[in-house]
Parts: sequence; structure tokens; C-alpha cells
Amino acid sequence: MDLSPSDLGAIWLTLKLASITTVMLLLIGLPVSWWLAHTRSRLRPVFSAIVALPLVLPPTVIGFYLLVLMGPQGWLGQLTSSLGLGTLVFSFPGLVVGSMIYSLPFVVQPLQNAFEAMGTRPMEVAATLGASPLDRFITVALPLARPGILTATVLGFAHTVGEFGVVLMIGGNIPDKTRVVSVQLFDHVEAMEYGQAHGLAALLVAFSLVVLVLLYRKRSSVQREDE
Repeated sequence: MDLSPSDLGAIWLTLKLASITTVMLLLIGLPVSWWLAHTRSRLRPVFSAIVALPLVLPPTVIGFYLLVLMGPQGWLGQLTSSLGLGTLVFSFPGLVVGSMIYSLPFVVQPLQNAFEAMGTRPMEVAATLGASPLDRFITVALPLARPGILTATVLGFAHTVGEFGVVLMIGGNIPDKTRVVSVQLFDHVEAMEYGQAHGLAALLVAFSLVVLVLLYRKRSSVQREDE
């Protein structure tokens, strides 16, 4: 497979974006999913719907509103400009923000399912032994939720690698700055460079297949260990 320097640059940027996005989503998704799994608030359906919204909205819709929000006239764009950071549109940090929003349900929902399947009994037992809420979460909840955490990590990473509409809307097509693999593939197709397009497309297919195979094997292994 003959990859050009621009292809390699797009691959590196994509892996960097997916790694940062996944870490950030895990930090945010763990407390959010824990709250959704255990809260009795009447607002739970509302928050669940907000988290799941990227699953049903077209990526271009999300990208458009993020473009407006983070642009010079948007409140977030004005805030970052007032802090001397400039606007987030057409920048790598902007891609991270957009990717986090677009991949949010792929991280939160597996975590929430894992916390709900765990039940309340293990936490109640830990509480009777004098463990604090934070201790119970770290030493009891997280180990029991390992399959869900693994699924969330893999899905969040893989989904970020494959996104196109959102990153194109808010990041444009700037080499070594916002041009990720999906945009690079689009450029090859537009230029009728089908050989290069086949190379990148085959790489994405192989990556997706390997990720899914490893995910299912690891989940099966974790489930056997827990039995």
C-alpha cells in the first residue's frame, strides 16, 4: 500500500484526535453515566435524550450549530476570543470539541449499561464496610464495569476515527491541522485519485474489522473471568 506524506499526516492527526477525544470522553462520561444509571430525577429522560441526540442528528446539523457556536459571532467563540485563544473553528481544539459531542453517546451508553447491570448490592456491601462514596466508585464500581469501560473506549475511539461531516464542517481541510483521514479520502475521490482512495479506504476497513474482532474477543474473555 503506497501512502503519500499527506496520507500519513492525515493518519497521524486522526489517531491523535481519536486518542485525545476518547480520554476526554471517559473523564466526562464516567460521572455522567453513573448519574444517569442511579438518579431518580424526573430530568433523567431529558438528559438521556440530549446524550443520545448525536445518534439521530445528521453530522452536518451538529457541525453547523457548532460552527455557529464557536465562530466569531457565537458566544463560545466570543468567550475564547476574549481569553486570547481565538476561535475554535478551523483548529485542532475545535475538532476535539466537535468529536467529543459527536461520539458522546458511544461512550456514555455502554458505561451506563454497565453501571445499571452491576446493581446496587455491591455498593451497599462496600458501604457497610465503611468505604466512602469515592472509594466505592473506584474500588468496586469501576472494576465491575470493566466490560462496559472497554466497550466505551473502543467505540469512542473507532467512531472518532471514522467521522466525516462534523470535522469537515468545523475544521475544514487544512493539511496537518484539521485534515483527518476521512477528509483526505474525500479529497482523493474528488480528484479522481482512486488508487490512493482505495488504499485509505482499505486501511479504514481493516482497522474497523480488527477493532471489532478485538473488542468481541476481549469482552468474551472478561465475561469468562467474571463468571
